[in-house]
Amino acid sequence: MPALPPLHSTSVPALPKKSLQKDAVQKDYADVEATLTRITSHTGVQGIVIATHEGSVIRSTLDNIQTQQISTLVTQLAARGKSVVRDLDPEDDLTFLRIRSKKNEILVAETKQYLLITIQNPNELQKGWI
Repeated sequence: MPALPPLHSTSVPALPKKSLQKDAVQKDYADVEATLTRITSHTGVQGIVIATHEGSVIRSTLDNIQTQQISTLVTQLAARGKSVVRDLDPEDDLTFLRIRSKKNEILVAETKQYLLITIQNPNELQKGWI
């Protein structure tokens, strides 16, 4: 049997990892911005804060004072809520937390990387239903 000729690579060279990472970050950023726009367009939404589990702010639609206060206090509350859920069932995990007062409603969606905190006025929500 005759020997096969050597293979020649005609494939396109792979993109550098930095380029792929940059594209992924840009896509993630665009997704985050689209999500923020969608959420803030809902009736009654007053603001959104995206923070790490340690309370560091990633993005916010509120002023600096409100952002710091909400990120600090709500991340502590979410950590405590997570602890309570784990104490009740070690195999369970907190995914969403909702707190409602007379003036505001705080919605907290938790992921492995960050907390999405939404502040809304529940009274504005009810006006649309009447």
